[in-house]
Amino acid sequence: MNQPQALRLHVPEPSGRPGCDTDFSYLHVSRAGAVRRPPVDTSPVDTTDLAYQLIRVLDEDGAAVGPWAPDLDATRKRKGLRAMMKTRTFDARMLIAQRQKKLSFYMQSLGEEAIGSAHSFALAAGDMCFPTYRQQSLLLARDDVPMWEMMCQLMSNARDPMKGRQLPVMYSYKRAGFFTISGNLATQYIQAVGWAMASAIKGDTKIASAWIGDGATAEADFHTALTFAHVYRAPVILNVVNNQWAISTFQAIAGGESTTFAARGAGCGIASLRVDGNDFLAVYAASQWAAERARSNLGPTLIEWVTYRAGPHSTSDDPSKYRPANDWQRFPLGDPIARMKQHLIKIGEWSDAQHEQVQKELDIEVAAAQKEAESYGTLLDGQIPSAAGIFEDVYETMPAHLRRQRQEMGI
Repeated sequence: MNQPQALRLHVPEPSGRPGCDTDFSYLHVSRAGAVRRPPVDTSPVDTTDLAYQLIRVLDEDGAAVGPWAPDLDATRKRKGLRAMMKTRTFDARMLIAQRQKKLSFYMQSLGEEAIGSAHSFALAAGDMCFPTYRQQSLLLARDDVPMWEMMCQLMSNARDPMKGRQLPVMYSYKRAGFFTISGNLATQYIQAVGWAMASAIKGDTKIASAWIGDGATAEADFHTALTFAHVYRAPVILNVVNNQWAISTFQAIAGGESTTFAARGAGCGIASLRVDGNDFLAVYAASQWAAERARSNLGPTLIEWVTYRAGPHSTSDDPSKYRPANDWQRFPLGDPIARMKQHLIKIGEWSDAQHEQVQKELDIEVAAAQKEAESYGTLLDGQIPSAAGIFEDVYETMPAHLRRQRQEMGI
């Protein structure tokens, strides 16, 4: 009788290490315009193939092709490009400000600007996003959230709308449909499903949009959220931003090696799409499709946005320790800003001169916002929210023991 082989575990390895080029063949990139677009009222099981393909609209020449090409006018397209450029400019200045010790911590969305910018165009007033910490473009694409106020939150100064109670980049804007960011990964996913269920219970018309990164899909809350969303057909869009890397681990560690993250939705009976996250038009089209399903009581949609985290995970991270330095330049889906610029030039709605002019205008706009925010203080000068804030906004009527403690502190 043959001796049975010893059991062994499979430990996924990244497709590239420092000092060598990444093999991106694992991405399974579909040709632009080649993936079918089912009707909005299609059954979830009919989207199974879409969880493994890659929805793309912009081809190599910048043309919008295929059934997912959205009916978006040139004005909105230019606004989308500007929103992405604004986000990148904002990120660049805040990264420098962190290095100057004006704020303690920062997280860029470099390379991912199309996802939040385009998604915001598909939402309506009153819809609620439950973001993770790299969706600042959801706010920067809007006109009603001032940059200086976001910067005050980053600098934890006297005008910080969060009163120093949140880490930098963890914004909260109820009026803009931006739920308070949670530092505990994945909690926001099930909160979004619960909010969407409450909207339906009330007979409202508002939908939720949940956000998570590829790494955090390994958390239990992700799977619980999918169960509730499926069972109750919650009006929610379940976004998974697959930027290939968690803080230092490749997406395969979270389960993306031999399948896709979109396939997890399909396995739960949820309509699922896998989309080129660096293609502004594809992001908008898929977001609009999912939003229409949710508003039509057709249930949730899970969308995997395939993109690449071009910069460090945060200002505390050094990606050169765990991945090749040239990955972003070689990433098959390119730069979302460059691709949208190419498209607008191709259709005669943009030029290199216009691009340069808008960039100059944004540099001035972001610098002015930073100057205003810094007038209320930075970490360098100690103009921070009062310690009295720890006693406020908790009880309608402050208990006697807290009043005594506040008096003892002299505040």
